[in-house]
Amino acid sequence: MRKATLINAVTRRQRPYRNNHPLAIPRTALAIDLIRAYDALNDDELLAGRVAEIEELAWFHSGDYIAAMQAAEANGRLRDGDRERYQLGTVENPYFDHLFTIPARATGGSIQAAEEVIAGRIAFNPAGGMHHARADCAQGFCYFNDPVLGILRLRQAGWRVLYVDIDAHHGDGVEEAFLDDPEVLTLSLHMDTAYAYPFRGGKLTDCGSEAGGRTTLNIPLPQGTHDAEYRLLFDAVWQPALEKFRPDAVVLQAGTDMLAADPLGKLAISTECFLDIAGKIIETSPRHADGTPRLLVTGGGGYHPLLLARAWTGLWALLSGRALPEAIPAAGADVLRGARWDLDEDAPYFSGLFTSRFDHLETKKINQQIQILALDSRNHPYFLT
Repeated sequence: MRKATLINAVTRRQRPYRNNHPLAIPRTALAIDLIRAYDALNDDELLAGRVAEIEELAWFHSGDYIAAMQAAEANGRLRDGDRERYQLGTVENPYFDHLFTIPARATGGSIQAAEEVIAGRIAFNPAGGMHHARADCAQGFCYFNDPVLGILRLRQAGWRVLYVDIDAHHGDGVEEAFLDDPEVLTLSLHMDTAYAYPFRGGKLTDCGSEAGGRTTLNIPLPQGTHDAEYRLLFDAVWQPALEKFRPDAVVLQAGTDMLAADPLGKLAISTECFLDIAGKIIETSPRHADGTPRLLVTGGGGYHPLLLARAWTGLWALLSGRALPEAIPAAGADVLRGARWDLDEDAPYFSGLFTSRFDHLETKKINQQIQILALDSRNHPYFLT
């Protein structure tokens, strides 16, 4: 096994979000329960998440915005004007109990994860990955941008950081935060914003600023992009980015809404492909002297809880160096049934953790649009300078 830490930034007594929030489905807790059902988590690998300090949040977020979040929680409602000013209490970013504490704990978890990586371990914060939040407002279900704060903690150690985002949606908040920092390279593979949230930016031609060394790589994915196509595009940029940028550490945002059955995604990616990409990132990340990857992993999007729990269980197995059996143990099946979601129990794939319901994906022909995109990605201005 590897030296790995899993951050649990969810407390069961504080139910995260209300039913009016898109993340009010079983996610992090369900994944951790499934991991435990496999007996794949030792006590010395689990670290309780802590609430980020105000001073830590202020590394990125404005004081006024932090204060507005605190006031909303303390008052049990939003103040006049805060909805419009900070994009709070909207359909996209609804109010819920513990409005400050819950995202601040998820953010503290990513800062802790960065500190674990600095200390010589690989770290995973499944409650993190809130990559849309801006310095002074909420965006896209995200209130505090924990990937930015985790990267900033790594930067405090003097490390160059490569951020890779495989969430179905563009990692726009992280990209924007580091446009002018040549020591952070952001790589996002996401649904083309011509048809998907956030409906702006994220184009292949969006390369970042001159001041920041144009260290922005975007790979916009057409609808229905399948496993073979995704692998082709990832391979076109991943190793070249590593070789040119030479990071000291990697941060992976591992949202699962890229998976084919996710209700908010429009891609056709299997769990096998998700784990294959994660495995490549793990095996090629920079190393500590003892060979442990310098890798911080966060969660992210993912709106089909059973797919998410399976994928993140497989991801934790890769991160911690475990080989899990294909068959889900009886306790794990009970965990999934307890989520009261569409189980498809009678389908042949249900009993297998990594078995895909989309076995045909690998045989699909790579379309010409993807081939052109792969060629253009290899010729990205970042690689030619």
